[in-house]
Amino acid sequence: MIEVRPGGRRRIDRVLAADYVLSLGELTLSALRERRDEAAQEETDLSYLRRLLHARIDIVRAEQQRRTSGGDSIVDRLAAILANNAIGPATGSGRHQQLEPSRAGEHRRQAEALVGDADLSDVVALSDEKLAATLLTYAEEELSVSARRREVQVVMDTINAEIAGRYRSGDASVDDLLDTERRRNAPDPAD
Repeated sequence: MIEVRPGGRRRIDRVLAADYVLSLGELTLSALRERRDEAAQEETDLSYLRRLLHARIDIVRAEQQRRTSGGDSIVDRLAAILANNAIGPATGSGRHQQLEPSRAGEHRRQAEALVGDADLSDVVALSDEKLAATLLTYAEEELSVSARRREVQVVMDTINAEIAGRYRSGDASVDDLLDTERRRNAPDPAD
């Protein structure tokens, strides 16, 4: 389960802190964008962890199905099992993700630690009871990750609403944004 620690130093602790979206009107546009970007990175990382969990859930379910109906070994079908999840209908927020996960290795280790990597590497050897327990563990973790992801999305939406409000009211302009981007991307004259 993903816990948020008040006063914690992790990004999720900051993004989901009660004061993260308080007094947004007092922040500069640059500070708002930094907070939005930090929240977006956290959402990307949670989405990645969620996908890892979905893949493991799919593997366990496929093994359960193989046991009840027979069929090819799980290893022979692994690519198809994982591809079915990847090409299935989209669910969730429908947000386009431009970012890459920043903690992919950490998330893989977290998913593996839930039931032990050795257990999932040979699902055929697991008893029906252990397989069911493994599925339950992954499903509970996926629910926790999805809940935290939705909370982070609310933070992102709140910050985006503040930014959009500034553009609507004229307190911010696209021209200023473009000038800032041009300066940031301009070659350094010292080079």
